[in-house]
Amino acid sequence: MIESFADPMTEQPNQIDKQAHRFSVAPMMAWTDRHARFFLRLISTSVRLYTEMIPMNGLLRGSPERFLRFTMKERPVALQIGGSDPKGLADAAKMGGEWGYDEVNLNVGCPSDRVSSGHFGACLMAEPTLVSECVSAMVEAVSIPITVKCRIGIDNMDTEGSLDNFVTGLIDAGCHTIIVHARKAWLKGLSPAENRSVPPLDYDRVYRLKKNFPTVNIVLNGGIVTVDETAKHLEHVDGVMMGRAAYETPYVLSDVDRQLFGMKTDTPSRMEIANLYMAYCEREVAQGTSLHHMTRHILGLFKGCPGARAWRRYLTENSSIPGAKASVISEALKFVEDGLKVA
Repeated sequence: MIESFADPMTEQPNQIDKQAHRFSVAPMMAWTDRHARFFLRLISTSVRLYTEMIPMNGLLRGSPERFLRFTMKERPVALQIGGSDPKGLADAAKMGGEWGYDEVNLNVGCPSDRVSSGHFGACLMAEPTLVSECVSAMVEAVSIPITVKCRIGIDNMDTEGSLDNFVTGLIDAGCHTIIVHARKAWLKGLSPAENRSVPPLDYDRVYRLKKNFPTVNIVLNGGIVTVDETAKHLEHVDGVMMGRAAYETPYVLSDVDRQLFGMKTDTPSRMEIANLYMAYCEREVAQGTSLHHMTRHILGLFKGCPGARAWRRYLTENSSIPGAKASVISEALKFVEDGLKVA
C-alpha cells in the first residue's frame, strides 16, 4: 500500500541519526521529483534523498502543494531551496518543516545563468556575509537541520582561504552540515552541463576542509559513480553524495544499505522494484498523473542487463501516448525478464 501525502498537521519529522548524511542522492533539476524519489527509495531504505532545487519565490508565491507534495515512504528526504533574501528563505524553510521534511538545504552551488540572474546559486559564494545571514534566519525559523550545498569556489576565487572563511561563516550562523561539490563553478564561460565535468575534481581540498573543521559534517559530492568509491571517501569525510550515476544506473544504490549501513536485509531485485513501482504508477495515473512523467525515471533500471535497450525503447515510445496506463511497464518487462532468467 502506498502511503498518503505528508500531512504537516499529523506527521512529525523523524529524529535524524548520526549517519543521516553518510550517503545521499544529489538534488538534480528536472529529475529528483517525488516520483524519482519514490522509485529510489524502493532500491535503498537508507539513502538520503533531496528534492529538486525549488526557488524561494516559487514556494512563497505559488502553490505549496505543487512543490512540497511527497509521500512519507520517501523519507528521509530533504527540501532544497534557492534564494538570497533572509526573511524569504526563513519563511520557505518554515514551510518545509511544516510539510514534514527532515532537512532544508540552501543551494549555493548551481552555476546556471538563469539561477545566477535570480541572485541565488553558486554566485552567492562571492557574498559570504549574505549567505551567513540567510542561514542564520533559516536556522532561527525551524527546528530541523539547515544545511548548505556549495562548490569549492567560483571563477578566480581562492579555494583555500576563501573556502575556509566561507565555511566559518556558515558554522557561526548555525549550519553544521556542508555538502561540497569538489569542483569550482565557472560562471563565465562554461554552461551548467560543462560545469559538471570540465572543472577538475579536487577531492583533496574537501578532505582538507574536513581536517580544518573536524566537528562539522562535511559531505563530498562530484564524480562519484560506485559504492566502492564511496567507502574510500568515507575514510576522509563524513558523507558522500552521488549525482548523475544514480540517474543513469539507479540499481547501483542496491549496495548502499548493506555496504555502508551494515543492514542484513536483501535488496529487492530489479524485477521486484519494477513491479512495486508499477503499482505506484497505477495509483498516480488514476489521479491524473501522466505515465511518462514517472517512467522516465526508470529507464536505467536494467542498464547492463539483456534486453535493457528494448526496455528503454518500449517505455519511451509507449508511456507518452495519451491515456497510457501503468500496464505499459508490465509490457516492457517482457523484454528483460527472459534475459534475467539466464543471466
